[in-house]
Order: sequence, then structure tokens, then C-alpha cells
Amino acid sequence: MAEGKVERGVAICGSGVGASVCANKVPGVRAALVHDHFSARQGVEDDHMNIICMGGRTVGPCVAWDLVETFLEAGLSQAERHLRRIGKVASLEAQGMSDKRGAGTASL
Repeated sequence: MAEGKVERGVAICGSGVGASVCANKVPGVRAALVHDHFSARQGVEDDHMNIICMGGRTVGPCVAWDLVETFLEAGLSQAERHLRRIGKVASLEAQGMSDKRGAGTASL
């Protein structure tokens, strides 16, 4: 993701929480822990999520495959409210990168 070689990815750990926390430290990544089809689709459409995170101990293989398919089939929304939100996220990320401690202080 960071090198721009892929548009979307899948991250899995025991619960999916650690994978999500870690992935979101990479500039340009918008990762979320997903357990349901609505979130897999809506996360891409509304929030331009580009990494789906799941728990290998909490989601079975058949459900995981269905969630990945839903995630990959979803398209990015170009609605103004969603683009504004993504702009705010990008601003927070830029602030975090300029902060010597690596953490931004702005809020959504």
C-alpha cells in the first residue's frame, strides 16, 4: 500500500484489532476491523477504506471470504460529504507526519 503497488489489502491477526492498529500507522492506509457485510461495503463506499482487517480467531473462513469479496466489489463514493471526510482524514495524517512525535492533535 505505502509504495502504491496495490489499491487494497487484507490484514489478519488473532482478533483483527492489532492488524487494524498497525495498518493505520502507514500513511495513506485507511484500515478497519470488519465482521459484517454492511461494514465491508460501507467502509469502502463512504470512508474509502483500503484495508479490511479481520480476526482469524473470530471470523470463520467462509465468512472471511464473503467479507473480502464484498470489500473488493465495493466502489468508492464520490459524494461531496464523503470526499470532505476523506479530506479531513488526509489533513490529520499530514499533521501527524509533521509532528515530531508522529501524532496529530486535530479532531474530526
